[in-house]
Amino acid sequence: MKFETIKALQSYFGRPQDRAIKKEISFLDKHCIDFIRLSPFLVLASADSEHNMDASPRGGAPGFVKVNQSGEILIPEAPGNNRIDTLQNVFSTGKLGLIFFIPGFNETLRVNGLASLSFEVAELEACRDERRAPKAVIKVVPQSVYLHCAKAFLRSKLWTLQAQVDRGVMPTAGQMISDQTGIAVPYESREAMELRYQPDL
Repeated sequence: MKFETIKALQSYFGRPQDRAIKKEISFLDKHCIDFIRLSPFLVLASADSEHNMDASPRGGAPGFVKVNQSGEILIPEAPGNNRIDTLQNVFSTGKLGLIFFIPGFNETLRVNGLASLSFEVAELEACRDERRAPKAVIKVVPQSVYLHCAKAFLRSKLWTLQAQVDRGVMPTAGQMISDQTGIAVPYESREAMELRYQPDL
């Protein structure tokens, strides 16, 4: 089956429910701000000028992402591997898609908007944690905001104890990357890896 137009694709799936359309708003209301305040984890979706896509996980203590008085989202750029894929994409296109997660919640918060990189001292300080101020902040002006339904989490049972997979069923990330790249590195236990990460957490 092949569809020649978006209209044909829409016709195949049928019209969405009115609630699914009307729930989309263009700003962060009280509920959205509270959701972000409780969220310790999000995924940022971005693309470069040639539409090459990227999705990047970000985490911190609940509330590590801030909402300023203007309703803009401030996401600190924590120490990482310095690939800065997301930052380069923001620089190129000025757009981001975000999904915020709260452990135990089956709903997520989705935000799409205009993005920019900020190095302003006040915004860096606003995102300071107990260890450091970030080197940069991703600022997002919301354009499309809505709560996403619980179906994906109910299907996956992600938060249930029974769904947890023993980490030992696969090699460490370092071992897998060594296999993929051919770059030989000494064996490192998960405990040693977590200890090595500590300065950047």
